[in-house]
Amino acid sequence: MKAPTDLAELTDFFDRYGTALTSGDVAAIANCYALPGMVVADSYSFTFASPAAVALSFLGAAPTYQEQQIVAAHAQLLDVQRLSPALSLVAVEWEYLDSRGNAVPGERYSYLLRIDRGGPRITTVIATH
Repeated sequence: MKAPTDLAELTDFFDRYGTALTSGDVAAIANCYALPGMVVADSYSFTFASPAAVALSFLGAAPTYQEQQIVAAHAQLLDVQRLSPALSLVAVEWEYLDSRGNAVPGERYSYLLRIDRGGPRITTVIATH
């Protein structure tokens, strides 16, 4: 992947991922992950080795977004570090929009992405502050 297209491809990837998250499309969410994958936070970590395991781990996300009336998610890319030709570490702050058009504060995550011919895929998600 050439450097000038990196940011555009990453932005497109996170746009698709945000849409999948807020719509509850667990198949599309699973397609955004390289396997095996991992999620790491202060008080827990878990891994998944199949698309079904990814989908199961996100089943509870859609109702949470619906309860908060979140209809859209936008990833603001705060930092992109290219670690190797295939690996990038991307710091993201999510900005949410509710059904009334109001901004809702989001979370920050760092994503370790593997980029290949199929595009970016998440290998590790790290919850940050």
